[in-house]
Amino acid sequence: MEFLLWILAVVLVVAGVLALFRRQLLWGIVLIVVGLLVGPFGVSIFSS
Repeated sequence: MEFLLWILAVVLVVAGVLALFRRQLLWGIVLIVVGLLVGPFGVSIFSS
């Protein structure tokens, strides 16, 4: 499960960075923040 969360976090952060390059600032920031929260190094919303 932790590996899947790590992959999801990486995908979200990469999508956020790409959104920033496309000048979609709000969407990019939201994706990056959610990616950091979901990832194993952040506060996972799926853990108890």
